[in-house]
Amino acid sequence: MKIALLFSSKQGMARTLAPFIFEERVEEGEEPPPDLLAECDSDETITAVQRALQQFHQVVLIESDDRAYLRLMEEKPDLVFNMAERLFGPNRESHIPTICEMLNIPYTGSDPLTLGICLDKSRAKEILSYHGIPNPEFLVIERVDDIPARLSYPLIVKPLYEGSSKGIKDNSVVANRRELKAKINEINRLYQQPVIVEKFLSGREFTVGVLGNYPELEILPIVEIDHSQLPPGARPIYSYEAKWVWDTPDKPLEIFRCPADLTRKLKNEIEDLIRKTCRILRIRDWARIDVRLDARGVPNILEINPLPGILPNPEDNSCLPKAARAAGYTYDQLINRVVWEASRRYGLPLEVYREAFQPAANSLGAGGADGH
Repeated sequence: MKIALLFSSKQGMARTLAPFIFEERVEEGEEPPPDLLAECDSDETITAVQRALQQFHQVVLIESDDRAYLRLMEEKPDLVFNMAERLFGPNRESHIPTICEMLNIPYTGSDPLTLGICLDKSRAKEILSYHGIPNPEFLVIERVDDIPARLSYPLIVKPLYEGSSKGIKDNSVVANRRELKAKINEINRLYQQPVIVEKFLSGREFTVGVLGNYPELEILPIVEIDHSQLPPGARPIYSYEAKWVWDTPDKPLEIFRCPADLTRKLKNEIEDLIRKTCRILRIRDWARIDVRLDARGVPNILEINPLPGILPNPEDNSCLPKAARAAGYTYDQLINRVVWEASRRYGLPLEVYREAFQPAANSLGAGGADGH
């Protein structure tokens, strides 16, 4: 097949989209957020995905800039491998899939509606709450004047629609009204969007990789985020600092446990929660879902990442590749498994993967796989 790899490179987004916000903020005497490009793809990741796909397919590279629509019209690929995050707006992860649907081009991953819902944390939580899926109590606050008179602390404060821990810093857990006001003002100023304020859960934290399509899901070995490995005095959260500052290739933060040390009961509860979440939100092909236990030990959904990070180097601690490696996949197999799942959904030829995925194909065809 001819596959178009759609990505949002750090250089490409800085060149085509970031200048607008830089110019506006400079005129207003403000700096852009330091993590503005945190979700964009590095050259290393783009090259690694390209090489994985080229084992079986012809690959063309397309930046998700303002020429992406024309490039897709010109190339007419059989399938788009979508890992494009884009930069701005609550629907930015939906831009490329929407273009693909307009041009009738098959693509990997979830559809525009699911991507938009999952990026807007409140909308995802409203749907999960309606279906009785546990998640932390929350409210959306536009500005400090909207803070209710009575709140129970501690709380955690996040930008309403960001990913990759953007805006979630060590000071995001607040213990009083003064700290809450300061954090809301910070997010309003840096990210120019509302905040979501959640009850802070004190239990263990996990992230769970998923491959496939409901009901035939493969839940990868669960990754635990071990807060005891954070620097002294750090809040027990997987913050921006934990992900991008304290954890470096030359001095890795040994914060992950995979597979997590779980009782059979807790493992089953988490996996059941993941299956229900994927069904309710119509997740397709792949995802990574964050889970945390409340004070009673009940698993709660924190966030859903239907466009998960896939940094190729193990030292970078990218959690979906980490879980895939624990399941026995190489990085290249992980990438091509996503193509296999999308191809199966669209009825595209699968013969090219006959050798690479014969075991997975047999088990999935026989009624689903919840482990590997």
